[in-house]
Amino acid sequence: MIQSIFSGLSAYKDSISLMRKLRLWKFFAVPMAISFFTALVIGITAYGLSGNIGHFIAQLWVWEWGAQTVETISTVVGALIIIALGLIAYKHIIMAFSAPFMSPVSEKIEAHFYPGVHQHRDTTNAGQLVRGIKINLRNLAWELLISIPLLLLSLIPVVGIIATALLFLIQAYYAGFGNMDYTLERHFPYRESVNFVKANRGFAIGNGIVFMLFLLIPVVGIILVLPISVTAASKTTLELLEQQNNE
Repeated sequence: MIQSIFSGLSAYKDSISLMRKLRLWKFFAVPMAISFFTALVIGITAYGLSGNIGHFIAQLWVWEWGAQTVETISTVVGALIIIALGLIAYKHIIMAFSAPFMSPVSEKIEAHFYPGVHQHRDTTNAGQLVRGIKINLRNLAWELLISIPLLLLSLIPVVGIIATALLFLIQAYYAGFGNMDYTLERHFPYRESVNFVKANRGFAIGNGIVFMLFLLIPVVGIILVLPISVTAASKTTLELLEQQNNE
């Protein structure tokens, strides 16, 4: 698992040069716009709702002593909860609606590395969008089911450190999952793709770790995260498919 995670991480080192060599930037204009505006909406929502959630949490403190401090802390906690849930939603929104633009990127990368065995499934943009929405709705449901308990546990001292680390890895896994599926879409139907990623979860986590870290970079991170992570994931997924075919 650890080695697989590092392999997923190392795939990023050639991403920008590969994008430049294959002239992939033109495919990323719309996904970049989707990413930016989705992040903007989530940020505005977090700002608007943090006070309401903070006030609700503060009401659990029934004493007047320290009430103002509790209100302030609760507002911050409310914002963090909204941002954490927003990040989960953000990943799946941009991945689902970027599918018609990311699949051609993955296809060009495959044609570059494996020209003799290049595969192309006859799917339309609409089909790719439906597939992207289906995969990401499935992943969103599972991620929320796992993440909400971890999010609550993260508020508990000491236990919160472990819960936060697990929460980050869960988010990384599903980010990598979505990035890998742009390649798997041409090779496997829905269920087989899910099983493939499960069998190679370390690579998905490695790819997703960098994806999540990119989001910490103001503005630039949310614009560049999808192009770079999808390029890295495509290269990794193609290598895994080649290994599987040779076994």
